[in-house]
Amino acid sequence: MSRPDPPKSLLKLEVGVLSGSVEFQQTIARPAVCAGVGVHSGEKARLVLKPAPAGTGVVFRRTDLAGSDTSIPADAEHVTDTQLGTTLTNDAGVSVAVVEHLMAALAGVGIDNLLVEIDGPEVPIMDGSSAVYCELLLQAGLKQQSAPRRRIRILERIEIEDGPKRASLSPAPDTFLTLNARIEYDDSVIGVQEMTLQLAPGMFARDLAFARTYGFARDVDMLRSMGLARGGSLENAVVVDNGEIMNPEGLRSEDEFVRHKMLDAVGDLMLAGAPIAGRYDAVQPGHSINNLLVRKLLETPSAWCWETDVEASAVVAARRSAAV
Repeated sequence: MSRPDPPKSLLKLEVGVLSGSVEFQQTIARPAVCAGVGVHSGEKARLVLKPAPAGTGVVFRRTDLAGSDTSIPADAEHVTDTQLGTTLTNDAGVSVAVVEHLMAALAGVGIDNLLVEIDGPEVPIMDGSSAVYCELLLQAGLKQQSAPRRRIRILERIEIEDGPKRASLSPAPDTFLTLNARIEYDDSVIGVQEMTLQLAPGMFARDLAFARTYGFARDVDMLRSMGLARGGSLENAVVVDNGEIMNPEGLRSEDEFVRHKMLDAVGDLMLAGAPIAGRYDAVQPGHSINNLLVRKLLETPSAWCWETDVEASAVVAARRSAAV
């Protein structure tokens, strides 16, 4: 799929690089390892996170399978299932499920390039949040690379509607992703929750990474009959039962539910292939509508362009020259 060059309309944007600083791509400084169980498959898996060259992006590799085609690019075009998680599948049919919490951590920490070796079908759920992955990445250390970081600059508003669910991306005047999400449930312990957050450096780790996935006790038997939630427990999910939290420790914040929806959105939007400079708004968001939104974005060349700080600095210089 071809990507458009930055159009003249970019000259109208305040891109936030007046200081002349340039963001460069990042990977991790050294390998990192963790292991856990998949929330749906119930199968154990070991992850080895390895540095990758600039321009690689994020690539998963199934080390438990034979054959030469076991690598799976982490992008929206390889998403094949969004039922209670995001699944990626390559052209050979090799897949890896529930990638969103790890992808969210990569976006939140600022990792552009990474090889993820995994010896099972599903990324471990850990505690149901992205906190463990954030800590793992930071312990491994961040390594700046020589290539400028590319971001996707939103130029025109696009929207997806699916019944009561809505999600959109629209232009913003800075280089960050701003998220707004609203959820509404009949259960009184959740009710209506809404939150807005700008994904500036450090904000994800502080405000979203801790938020755990959640579900309802009434759905457990149905999900397990469908082959889902086989590894789910009170250790890796918040479980709601008729207005009560079943987890003995309770919630990590009163609005943990909407925070987790925003965490999921960060991970799903990372599958666009680069950080997004724009605003995300959603009502009743989920993996399916997030993936549809990213696909629509990439299929609408007029709605976005690639941007680096080098290009953005040139735009600022051109504006200053024109004003003289």
